[in-house]
Amino acid sequence: MPRDFLQGCADYYDVIVIGSGLAGMTSANILGRAGHRVLLLEQHYKLGGLATWFRRPGGHIFDISLHGFPVGMLKSCRRYWNNDIASRIVQLKNIRFDNPMFSLTTTFNREDFTRLLTTDFQVPAQNVSDFFDTARGMNFYDDQSLTTGELFERFFPGREDVVRLLMEPITYANGSTLEDPAITYGIVFSNFMAKGVYIYEGGTDDLITRMQAELKANNVDCRIRCDVSRIEVDASGVQGVVVNGRSIRCGCVVSNSNLNATVFNLVGEDKFDRSFVDQARQVRLNNSSTQVYMAMKEGTEIDESTGDLLFSSTAPLFRTEALLSRNITSRTFSFYYPRTRPHGKSRTAIVSSTNANFSDWSGLTPDEYEASKQDLIETTLDALEKYVPNVRDYVEHVEAATPHTFEHYTKHLSGASFGTKFEGLAVSRALPEQIPGLYHAGSVGIIMSGWLGAINYGVIVANDVDQRIMRSRPSLSKSC
Repeated sequence: MPRDFLQGCADYYDVIVIGSGLAGMTSANILGRAGHRVLLLEQHYKLGGLATWFRRPGGHIFDISLHGFPVGMLKSCRRYWNNDIASRIVQLKNIRFDNPMFSLTTTFNREDFTRLLTTDFQVPAQNVSDFFDTARGMNFYDDQSLTTGELFERFFPGREDVVRLLMEPITYANGSTLEDPAITYGIVFSNFMAKGVYIYEGGTDDLITRMQAELKANNVDCRIRCDVSRIEVDASGVQGVVVNGRSIRCGCVVSNSNLNATVFNLVGEDKFDRSFVDQARQVRLNNSSTQVYMAMKEGTEIDESTGDLLFSSTAPLFRTEALLSRNITSRTFSFYYPRTRPHGKSRTAIVSSTNANFSDWSGLTPDEYEASKQDLIETTLDALEKYVPNVRDYVEHVEAATPHTFEHYTKHLSGASFGTKFEGLAVSRALPEQIPGLYHAGSVGIIMSGWLGAINYGVIVANDVDQRIMRSRPSLSKSC
């Protein structure tokens, strides 16, 4: 008989969390720690969403996606997870840019960027200071009519080289474009500028293992291979979910699934007001990405001056459409030196990431798809040769992932790596007004994307759910 992954599950929980991305896991952890009965359901065989890993024969371990986040991750992990996890967050100090317009290395913070902009790029100091102050002062409630492109033109008119320096990393990090509202750029950029870029040292295999242990300690019932097909609602609100063919009741649902999938697939548009459905239909999916995972032979040494993150490009100018093109000219290389996974064998891994359109991969025949993946691998190795000469002599294992890969393993619509565009946040926040007890925590807009955005959105939603549960419980009698 097939294994019952729901064996031992209760018939009722205070909260059911659908999906174990960082937002879903953080919501579950906070609510479990508060004493609520929480069931975490993940359709994959591992927790973590896009913050997970995979293993290949020979002991090779790869993080699914590139990760770099602001220093705020330290505070969030310490407060909402534990000190053990927070203590493993370290700064990346060698962020490299190499393109036809400039080549440089930076610590990627305000002080160093100010130095670069005023000395190497000869921008007036006042313009640089005013730009940073403006970005730092932005918040979600600001006017959204100013675009990121217009923001740059205000402070750095005609300076495409400056735009490239300031914009390219954020575009790679979360799909930001020059046409998006300036606040969606400014908030994320100023967070990084506080103290630079950080990663979790130890790899996502170590991170998710520690998070899973913390969830268990807080009595969260975690289940893998449990695919939710429907969120059950009626006129009074959320009633439960149907998972693996079984109905489980609950007081609240937190969906860490894609926002559009939550509204139109898990619930159904007939359960919402027509005006809300119309608004939800205007929410655009964000772009996807391709990855090439390369494992070096044991003992291979790569000089760490090569960089921790390397933003490389052969394109003469920065253009959003060029970053998404199948004719790849720009790649972000992430170097995982042996110190990244100190508990494993002495190995280096390199992951190349490129932004991509799902449509460029969706219409291919199986043979065309495999040929395209192989071409992606070969052209990536060609590009890496500039920074790691004779790299093919050192590679022991290589494979590629595409938007189809991410759609398959995460069920993100069109493999959207960063969920939805910025307008998704308002729709996500309005869900409980439409259906009491229904919440969404995931990548919605550039403000709430990336690791730190996901965790912090999980915190916000967990607090909303906790308040609802506490309001719905009868007051305890104070009589003896």
